[in-house]
Amino acid sequence: MKQKVVILGSTGSIGSSTLSILKNRNFSIELLTTKKNADKVFNQALLHNVRNVIIEDKYKYLRYKKKFKDNRIQIYHGLKNIKKIIKKKITYCINAISGIDGLEPTLDIIPKTKKILIANKESIICGWDLIEKKLIKYNTQFIPIDSEHYSIWSLLNNANSKNISKVVLTASGGPFLKKSNNSIANIKPKFALKHPNWKMGKKISIDSSTLMNKIFEFIEAKKIFNLKKENISIFIHPISYVHALIFYKDGLIKFVAHKPEMKIPISSAMNINNNYQDKQINKNIKSLNNLKFELPKKKKFPLLSIIPLIPEKSSYFETILITLNDSLVEKYLNNEINYVSINKNLLNFIKNKRFLKYYKLKPKNIYDIKNMIMLTKNYLNINIKKYDK
Repeated sequence: MKQKVVILGSTGSIGSSTLSILKNRNFSIELLTTKKNADKVFNQALLHNVRNVIIEDKYKYLRYKKKFKDNRIQIYHGLKNIKKIIKKKITYCINAISGIDGLEPTLDIIPKTKKILIANKESIICGWDLIEKKLIKYNTQFIPIDSEHYSIWSLLNNANSKNISKVVLTASGGPFLKKSNNSIANIKPKFALKHPNWKMGKKISIDSSTLMNKIFEFIEAKKIFNLKKENISIFIHPISYVHALIFYKDGLIKFVAHKPEMKIPISSAMNINNNYQDKQINKNIKSLNNLKFELPKKKKFPLLSIIPLIPEKSSYFETILITLNDSLVEKYLNNEINYVSINKNLLNFIKNKRFLKYYKLKPKNIYDIKNMIMLTKNYLNINIKKYDK
């Protein structure tokens, strides 16, 4: 009997990788979703014989509605339709939606799936308490599939976190690791998008260049694995071969290494064997002989100064941080601000008195989170500054 799968965000890099893994295997893909890439999701649905598709963008939904129906594909507008489409529990849901938009469908799909594989870090950062409650209520297994957190998850294997001295997340340092901050202050987005190792979406590529992506992963690790801030570190590891290390109190060190390819953690999480190691043995040896780590410097990556501000307990801090960064990166990609303005605005806003009072308050539900997103965006749009350097 085929295992049933839903892929939320199928047209992005994670979703596309998942589909390539599942091709010609014993899986039935029940639903694909996209924000607005109607052409790609249409081709995906045809290739993988998928009968249900959600398009978030209303214009694209209306424009492509007839084309989908002519090919006997049911098309829906909006992720709110997940509950209508998926009536019985499926085996896997892969959540690869980018940004905070992924939280609500995460909460909607948990009752409908035995296992949820999440690459949407914003959902975990802003809504982990809400997600965790639903996971317990509906007996749904959670597996993180970001390479770093999947590595930690696989290393821990239900081990007692009290025996851990330090969990280390590795970062490549992005495309500007060897460049001075002054030389990249006004760098164009096309250069910031050129990650040296990974093939990623636009937003996450910018976050990698500023190291914001690693700060988000720091918060994720803290929440998912119930760790203290003092037990988490970040290492710069330019070749992106080791994805996480765990230092134990008894002196033992464990790590997970593989080439920078998201198909590997996704395949492993879904128990699919693709024989990557057999084909890569010589490259693996070369990479293992070239392991180099260093501590990141705040002068190079100013956003590291956010880490001491992270509250030990969940609060509105995470939602505010995500919203500020998402908005600033979007403005940069749209050429509304320059590169240096991402860091400077983010640091100024996150320390602003307007938000400080919320760092001791906790959202009770998704509506509280949505309201805070709106409040934060409005304040940013009114008070944003453009910096020269």
